[in-house]
Amino acid sequence: MRITEAAKRLGMSPRMLRYREALGLLPPVREQGAHRRFGQEELAAVAQAVELEKRFDVSPAELAFALRVLSEPAVAAAVRDLGVRIGRIQAPRRALDFEKEKALRLLRHTPEPPRRAR
Repeated sequence: MRITEAAKRLGMSPRMLRYREALGLLPPVREQGAHRRFGQEELAAVAQAVELEKRFDVSPAELAFALRVLSEPAVAAAVRDLGVRIGRIQAPRRALDFEKEKALRLLRHTPEPPRRAR
């Protein structure tokens, strides 16, 4: 089906559907240079995106960026670094740090040996 009919079925304007396509929220066009034809797969993808936006109170642009974070390791690393810097994400702990903390906990909770009387 053409974009006008697809937009009508989805309850949005053709302009909004084109915007979602520009953001990368639609499956890629199968044939280069061809007009996009909307089938059940495309309609289901748009409906799923709209449902996620409503459920998590995010915009189409925010959803598109989330997909970019999930699909591009460099972007994911940059966002993770920011999250650590602003305190929204806990810094990853190294194995040696874990072992050091474990040893310190054990030392704090180990009872002292009884002292000998003189």
